[in-house]
Formats: sequence, structure tokens, C-alpha cells
Amino acid sequence: MKLAEQIELACLMEATARKPGNVHPAAAFDDLCYDDFVRAARAIAEPLAAALVAGVGRTVLDSVQATRAATGTNVNLGIVLLLAPLTAVPINVSLESGIGKILDRTTIEDAGHVYRAIRLAQPGGMGQVSSQDIGERPTVTLRDAMRLASDRDRIAEQYANGFKLVFEAASQLTEFAGRSNDWEDATISLHVWILSNWPDTLIARKCGWDIAREASERAAKLFSLSGQGSPLIPDQLREFDKWLRADGHRRNPGTTADLVAAALFVALRDGLIVPPSREEIDRAANWQDSVPFPE
Repeated sequence: MKLAEQIELACLMEATARKPGNVHPAAAFDDLCYDDFVRAARAIAEPLAAALVAGVGRTVLDSVQATRAATGTNVNLGIVLLLAPLTAVPINVSLESGIGKILDRTTIEDAGHVYRAIRLAQPGGMGQVSSQDIGERPTVTLRDAMRLASDRDRIAEQYANGFKLVFEAASQLTEFAGRSNDWEDATISLHVWILSNWPDTLIARKCGWDIAREASERAAKLFSLSGQGSPLIPDQLREFDKWLRADGHRRNPGTTADLVAAALFVALRDGLIVPPSREEIDRAANWQDSVPFPE
């Protein structure tokens, strides 16, 4: 499978799995639906596949511009920010051994491209900071800029620590996939597992850290009730989904979904899981009763 195909497939798997609180084939937000994610996955595959040549910052900007052209909205900024350095690792090098060099080689120009991409995407809840604000011209490298934001943003934290969470999640995904033998169940379990261990920083930006931590506590309870495995208990999963979707979708664990997409890409690119076929993904997208929510 070519790199662009792995990128698109990872994004489609993440979007299609009926993860609690997120957009998927049976659940939409007022301004966002599953088809937006499908179009975005197709749009970013080729720009991200060129990251080794184009560089991380330019790749982020090209991918965001391609997404805006395809969907007219901010669908996948977090996914793009996570995948750009991963897809820049040479194909003959494992991602975990190669990501450090890619991050260390980022430049001030990379940061400038990423700042421009973030302004174009207009993500919610960003606010302003005293140093290296996205509304200003950066004076540090992309990795250093991300380090400054790592205490408040889980994606920036990956740039700072070498994608530690993403690689841990990819390893956990292989366990879930082995237990359930169902890629969608494994993906949903991964989503809940990540959220149970790391409060979602999009929820924190929109609702505050108390709500973000409550979401993690609820996810941890759901995960423990299932016996630490996959699949999760349907009724409990449905209740958690309802709670996340309350309050006008402000509790949407969007950063967690982005991390799931990155972990899926790592698992596909490094051969840790058997990829589903496009036909299997299409069946999941069209089979409304494949998982127990929403009602």
C-alpha cells in the first residue's frame, strides 16, 4: 500500500468508527458531517505523502488549504499537525526511530507556515498567549513553538516529547485489534482508552479543565467496566456518548480523535495491524446498527 493510501485509510478508519462524542456516519454536528471527513481524507493524502520533500510546515499549510478547498471548513487541522512530521520520516525508517530527527530539523520557516495554516483553519477556543502567539510572526523553530504550548495542547505535546502518546496508542491498538478481531471495535476502544488516560485538550479549551477531567473519569469507568478490553459494554458506551454530545457538542473529544487517527496511521505504516479493505469501511459506514449508538 502506498503512503498516500495509508494516510487516507487511517483518516477514513478514524472518521467511520462510531466513537463516542465525535462525528461519524450516524452522527453529525450542525456544521460538520461524515462526508466532510471523507472528502478531507482524500484531499490531504497526496500533500501529506510529499512531506519528506516539502517539509513539515509547508505540508501542514498545503494540507489545510486542500481541506478548505474540498470542504470549506476546519475538519482535520489536528490530524494534519500530527501526520505531517510522521509522513516526513523516510519510508525505510521506522516511525518511532525516525521522528526525532524530523522534529529536531524543523525551522522558523516551518513555524511560519504552521501559524498561517492555523489562522486559516480558525480552530475554536485558541485564545491568546504572551509568547509566540499564532497571530504573530514566529521567532523560534516549529518544535520550540510547540514546546511552549505543550502544557495546554496535547498535539503540541507530541512535538515536544517525540510523539510518545501516539506510539503508545499504536501499541495499545494492536492489543485491541487482537482481542476483538474487528477494526471498528478496536478503534472505539482505543478512543476511550486514550481519553481515560489523557484529558482532551479541546474539551479543556471549550469547557475548562474540570469538565475535561470529568470526561476522562467517565471514560476510565467505562473502560474498567468492560474488563480493560474490547469491545466496550454497549449500554455504558451509549450513555457516555449521550453525555459527551450534551451541551451543544462542546464536550466533543476532538483532540482524542486526532490522536486516534495518528495512532492508526502509525499502525498501518509500520505494519502493526491488518488494514480493513475499502469495502469493509463502506459497509461500516452504511450499516447503521454496527455499533450501539446513537439511538
